[in-house]
Amino acid sequence: MTLALAKELAKRLEKEFGCEVILTRDRDVFLPLEERTAIANKVDADLLISVHANANRNRKAYGVETFYLNFSKNDKAAAVAARENGTSLKQVGDLELILFDLMANAKINESSRLASEIQRALVNDLGKEYKEIRDLGVKQGPFYVLLGATMPSVLVEAAFISNKREEKRLTDRRFQQKTGSAIVRGIRNYATALKLIAAK
Repeated sequence: MTLALAKELAKRLEKEFGCEVILTRDRDVFLPLEERTAIANKVDADLLISVHANANRNRKAYGVETFYLNFSKNDKAAAVAARENGTSLKQVGDLELILFDLMANAKINESSRLASEIQRALVNDLGKEYKEIRDLGVKQGPFYVLLGATMPSVLVEAAFISNKREEKRLTDRRFQQKTGSAIVRGIRNYATALKLIAAK
């Protein structure tokens, strides 16, 4: 489901920015999370956008949220990081200790700004099309897929696969197109903001 969404996003990014988009996987096979970051670093990517489907034991949970690499600020963010990393909450705590050594290289401020722009665009654009879009906000957490990235990087949880309505949306072509367009708009807004800051 997320692969189709990532391919839609790649197509829209290439069209909008005329850039080369590298997918860390182009078919439905598992690629270890740390390898995805290594690919982005190897090609010296400008951004790393990791698109995921969220999940929760509460099947009524729904919404969109965007994460960037940092220490978790709450238990829910730590739980999402543990699920995405395939680890326990204790291991997430251990991972946060490792973050101290990597913080100097992390693009935390840029990643935070990128996450905010993408989240805002997703909520605004999807909210116009779909009635029940919940803004779960921008959060931070220690995600393996973002760890060690040398460029601004975010993890987008586009919808909850554990929610029947949102699971159906994830397979819907129109939802994939709208989500891809919204992420592109968020990236465009981020790039515009950076240019304004650089011009000052």
